[in-house]
Amino acid sequence: MGSADKNKEQLMRLKLTIAYDGAPYKGWQYQPGMVTVQETLEHALSEIAKTPLKVHASGRTDTGVHAHGQVAHFDPPPNLTMQPRNWVAAVNTRLPASIRIIACEQVDPEFHARFSATSKTYDYLIETGKIVHPHDHNRVWHVPRGLQTDLLTECLSSYLGEHDFRHFCALRGNETDESSFVRCLTEASVTQNGSNLTLSYSANGFLYKMVRILTGVAVSTAIGRIPKTNFDRMLTELTADFNTAKLCAPAAGLSLRNVQYEL
Repeated sequence: MGSADKNKEQLMRLKLTIAYDGAPYKGWQYQPGMVTVQETLEHALSEIAKTPLKVHASGRTDTGVHAHGQVAHFDPPPNLTMQPRNWVAAVNTRLPASIRIIACEQVDPEFHARFSATSKTYDYLIETGKIVHPHDHNRVWHVPRGLQTDLLTECLSSYLGEHDFRHFCALRGNETDESSFVRCLTEASVTQNGSNLTLSYSANGFLYKMVRILTGVAVSTAIGRIPKTNFDRMLTELTADFNTAKLCAPAAGLSLRNVQYEL
């Protein structure tokens, strides 16, 4: 057996399902001098392994954004034979209460949390009542006046299918002429429970701040801040200049619900 075959045979790849309260963190991704979810998780894993470990997530979440089902993977050292299920308790005892490992399972060494993902689902919570309950602090966007739910639903329905969403994202600064803004949304829906609205989005991929801008533009239309005709133009007039970044919804209402993979 060649050395490459031996290395592959020894490699164990573990898939983590992670929930976290995003409020205390400067997003998922490691940033020097900042407290992030990735840095906090890697520190806990490295303590157990007694060697530095790197985790790879399905994607970044921004400052203040939450997760119910973020997915990441890592490769424990070959000499560490702990069963996957035992990692859950071992890591959670070393994490702050705002981050929890929900599940850990062994996956194929070729699995990649980001590149193997087929779709993601996000939920965005809006409170339309006069008062935000303290338990919902940092969990919802408070929109207490004039939101037309029917118009909001109509706007979200317009997002369904494949579109060029260049007017519904923020730029990172590394885009090129070949960068694609085309994504396919398979879900864009509104569920109402009393004064609470849940906006749900599923797609084969999301652009930077895309869900927050989709939400912000739709809500701005539903409260009459921008005309519905302007909303329609944002989806169709790709060469026009729309400053939608100023309509970006707050991070607090957004949560990554889950990430889907092929079975």
